[in-house]
Amino acid sequence: MSAVPRSDKPGKAEKPSGRFRRMLDRLSSSQEDLESEELKEDSQASGCTRISECTDRQIVKVTGTLRTVTLRPRAGVPALEAELFDGTAPLDVVWLGRRSIVGIEPGRKLIASGRIAMSHGRRVLFNPKYELRPLGKE
Repeated sequence: MSAVPRSDKPGKAEKPSGRFRRMLDRLSSSQEDLESEELKEDSQASGCTRISECTDRQIVKVTGTLRTVTLRPRAGVPALEAELFDGTAPLDVVWLGRRSIVGIEPGRKLIASGRIAMSHGRRVLFNPKYELRPLGKE
């Protein structure tokens, strides 16, 4: 007996593994993958630019969910930083001179607009105009 599977009927051997593979893919999809797909659809439906399509110095309007919110001083000035994710790529949103903003918290959805900058290979939006999405719509 050989340890190598027989391939005299490749059609029959591949069909069950294909179904099994699709079932495993559905079961192994993480919550993050499912949320990413939902965020992509929301971004497209709202008419906003996808973060992955944003380029340096471009004026954009983006939407997504805040993943993290941190206070990180920049050059001795307080700066509230948040990571916005729309299912395609992350965007750092920075409010200079702010220690906190009511409603800016992880898990909150918002629409932000302004000019994109690139800093250390990441997209950044400094002092954007923003609109918090209603809590009931999440």
